[in-house]
Amino acid sequence: MKTEYRNNVEPTEFLDRLRKWRERDFALGSTSVGVHKDDLAFLLNGNDARVYASQGQKRTISLSLKLAEIELIKAETGEKPVLLLDDVLSELDDSRQKELINGITDIQTLITCTGVNLIKKGLTEGDNVTVFNVDNGRIFGEKNR
Repeated sequence: MKTEYRNNVEPTEFLDRLRKWRERDFALGSTSVGVHKDDLAFLLNGNDARVYASQGQKRTISLSLKLAEIELIKAETGEKPVLLLDDVLSELDDSRQKELINGITDIQTLITCTGVNLIKKGLTEGDNVTVFNVDNGRIFGEKNR
């Protein structure tokens, strides 16, 4: 896999583009050119993953980037961030689900999903996990045994 940084605008064109889109940007309340519009492209065998990768591959790339970001934050600050994952397990196969669950044991993580069994099957005895089920607005907690 290869990663490419893609500029939204070349530095030599930046001022001209700002001037060109000024009125539109004021109307929209945001700037349409600049580094905030730059992007990362992930290439698999030379092909853009957004176009050619499966949903599971895209999710794996995204999670890998997120886990690398966590390691960078821990190395730079000495702090462990809280990881929030929204419905990530449904698009991963069993082995990737297990790898993810086992790879996040040292940081506080909140995972939302519709299939609690996806999380439970990745747990082992002694894991410090509480599973909350929400049913008709009522919350039930279950400590992992």
